[in-house]
Amino acid sequence: MIGIGVDTVEVARFRKVAARTPGVLDRLFTDRERAYCERRRDPTERFAARFAAKEAVMKAMGVGVGACKWREIEVMRAPSGQPSVALTGGAAALARRKGVAGWRLSLTHTATVAEAVAVAL
Repeated sequence: MIGIGVDTVEVARFRKVAARTPGVLDRLFTDRERAYCERRRDPTERFAARFAAKEAVMKAMGVGVGACKWREIEVMRAPSGQPSVALTGGAAALARRKGVAGWRLSLTHTATVAEAVAVAL
């Protein structure tokens, strides 16, 4: 194991940021992430969980915000519902330098809180 990252996001706060800042969802999320979230009754809960996952991934690699682009960390979802992480660009290069060969990811959310745990293997 290389590292563990955990992050929690308040859904209401994330909702305010998304409403107040046009284009923020485009800057943070890939087209696939947006398509998945926007099909749900309350997309903000899913966006908040994915944002928490991206932060948790960075923490698991031992780096802070700004070490890579948000869209270079993509939260994927298997047909079973199991979440996973796909890295591209600078995030993938960083993971290689850190010796990361795989990931485990867990997401959870309620109407008020979204959380993620990322384990870099």
